[in-house]
Amino acid sequence: MRRRMITLIYILVGAAVGFYYLPLLWGILNIALNPALLVFIDIIIGALIFWLLSLPLVSGTEKLIQRIEKELTKRSPVYLFFGTLLTIIGLVLAVLISIPLWRTRIPVINNILPILLMIVFSYFGFRIGTTRLDDWRKAFTHAKSSKTDGGNVIERQDDNYHHYKILDTNILIDGRIYDLVKTGFLEGTLLVPNFVLYELQYIADSGESIKRVRGRRGLDILNKLRKEKIVPIEMYDGDFEDIPEVDSKLIALAKKVDGVIVTNDYNLNKVIQFQNVQVLNINNLAKSLRPRVIPGETMTVVVVKKGTERQQGVAYLDDGTMVVVEDGRYFMDKQIEVEVTSALQTDAGRMIFARPLHSQRGIDEHTDHKENRNNKDKKKIIKNGCEESFLTSSYFFKQKRSSSGKSCFLGSITIILGEIS
Repeated sequence: MRRRMITLIYILVGAAVGFYYLPLLWGILNIALNPALLVFIDIIIGALIFWLLSLPLVSGTEKLIQRIEKELTKRSPVYLFFGTLLTIIGLVLAVLISIPLWRTRIPVINNILPILLMIVFSYFGFRIGTTRLDDWRKAFTHAKSSKTDGGNVIERQDDNYHHYKILDTNILIDGRIYDLVKTGFLEGTLLVPNFVLYELQYIADSGESIKRVRGRRGLDILNKLRKEKIVPIEMYDGDFEDIPEVDSKLIALAKKVDGVIVTNDYNLNKVIQFQNVQVLNINNLAKSLRPRVIPGETMTVVVVKKGTERQQGVAYLDDGTMVVVEDGRYFMDKQIEVEVTSALQTDAGRMIFARPLHSQRGIDEHTDHKENRNNKDKKKIIKNGCEESFLTSSYFFKQKRSSSGKSCFLGSITIILGEIS
């Protein structure tokens, strides 16, 4: 059906071309016929010529129309409305400017320049209408609210409030944004750009199973947010064609709509802060909500692996906090009660150090025990050395009666008396 319509359009265009331009050809060739018959012949010849042209061109024309339809279906009605409206306004302005130009008798100015003005003004009108959608929406919303309130509109000036919360790809794949929205802690409108949606679709169509599952999870979270309507959620149809990376597009969009980027990407968080754009990091929120632990507090953990140091074991809390257990390697895969000795906060998270609760030695006692054991070992070594010195000095005392043997003998007796005392 579509191919027939395209062919019919070609035939009608050919008939119109033949009707208007073939009489000029007959005048040049000095062919004189009945005017009514000549009109009929012009229409038939023009339609026949364009029908022959449509045979090789109809397939390409159909593909072009399908591509245009596909692009139009991706756009929102607001995008199409403002684009068309501003295009018409641009054409009207071009026509008004061209009226005095048409009255001039300068060849280029009275015929070519008006056409160029129409093309340029219509293009700029379309671009202004499609790239400033948020400004147009705000203008219409402000005008509507002004009429509703009778002209008394109270605007709240708060630098800490941002209406749009822009979601990136990682936060949708993570899925915790859905639980956070359900709690009601996020206010305003969630804004999902089209380039984020396209990236999710690309990940969902990936050949790797892990990426495919993550992409589908992000799409499922987005669909749940739209269906349940917990908070308003909008799609941003614009794109920043001169920016290739999605993260950079998010920053540009946040600056454009004065929004906040919601993410869980650590590196993107640092880049956003450097660009003077506000960011809400879900990981930072989770860290701030973790329960605080103090030395002496007890908890129950399961040692799952060995630590980096000797006799250490590693356990994890429900929120992912790592717990380093002293002498924990003796309790592998066992649930034990531990006592917190200290905690360390880093950029990567919090680390807790603990020891088994049934251990009777404290930290200082354990250190003193190690020192006493080392002192005993040293005394044993000294004692053994003294015995050897005593035997050696006795041998020399008996055999040679040398002065060196006497001094060694006396030194050995002194060390032994010190040990006895």
